[in-house]
Amino acid sequence: MKQGIHPDYREVVFQDSSTGYKFLSGSTATSNETVEWEDGNTYPLIRVEITSDSHPFYTGKQKFTQADGAVDKFNKKYGLSNN
Repeated sequence: MKQGIHPDYREVVFQDSSTGYKFLSGSTATSNETVEWEDGNTYPLIRVEITSDSHPFYTGKQKFTQADGAVDKFNKKYGLSNN
């Protein structure tokens, strides 16, 4: 590998902006903010909008917004009522 052309790869703390969840990972991302991690060391802090802690796919709080089928629409509009 050529020297001096690759960004520095180091440990970085990522924080979910909506939940506050933090995790330590390797990255080339840079930041002016730092945070003290559980091991007592100080790492750069990268704030992100979505992580597995807040994404609906991982939390199980997905909303299914599929349109009803043609038969369901017909039954809702013209179906027999259950008397």
